[in-house]
Amino acid sequence: MTIHREGYKYIAIATVLFAVIAWLNQRFLLDIPVLYWLIQTVFFLLWFWILWFFRIPSRNFTTGDNLVIAPADGKVVVIEETFEPEYFKDKRLQVSIFMSPLNVHVNRSPIKGLVKYVKYHPGKYLVAWHPKSSTENERTTVVVGNERQTLLMRQIAGALARRICYYVKEQQPIAQNEEFGFIRFGSRVDIYFPIGTQIDVKIGQKVEGGMTVLAKMP
Repeated sequence: MTIHREGYKYIAIATVLFAVIAWLNQRFLLDIPVLYWLIQTVFFLLWFWILWFFRIPSRNFTTGDNLVIAPADGKVVVIEETFEPEYFKDKRLQVSIFMSPLNVHVNRSPIKGLVKYVKYHPGKYLVAWHPKSSTENERTTVVVGNERQTLLMRQIAGALARRICYYVKEQQPIAQNEEFGFIRFGSRVDIYFPIGTQIDVKIGQKVEGGMTVLAKMP
């Protein structure tokens, strides 16, 4: 397991803060064991959570030209037909993956191809499962296509997220499972398929980015 570069600053801040709290605790509260250990434990768990949040676990990625692989860890919360207004401007089959603060937050391309479209939108911070979060929250749209298929991925900030990171630009080639972005502290990723695509996951199912097959394309 390695640590994502987006976490370096936050881990450094958390480490300094924990060291200061531990020193103050040792100096002023050592004679009150219950309070001393409560504060030590709470701040250690907070420090450890920040470290854990930015982890990149080692994985054997699933690959296949006809496979669409999950772009993120989390739970499938939406599978429905909807109108996609930004790029396709027609009806699409939307699959949404909700990432809790405990999930890995690396976002990966579900297919190989060419990045056809990238657009960042500032916005609100509604909870990630809110129906209007797809159109009103801070979000980034990334479209990747090849000779077989074109898919749209939308990174959506949640109530805790305050920054969506993306690392791709238009006309850039991208490999299947290659990292295209990261979202900090709770969020959602929507994937838009052609109508009629047979989806291989179900509502409530937990998926792993780079490993779980969402769909098989013709």
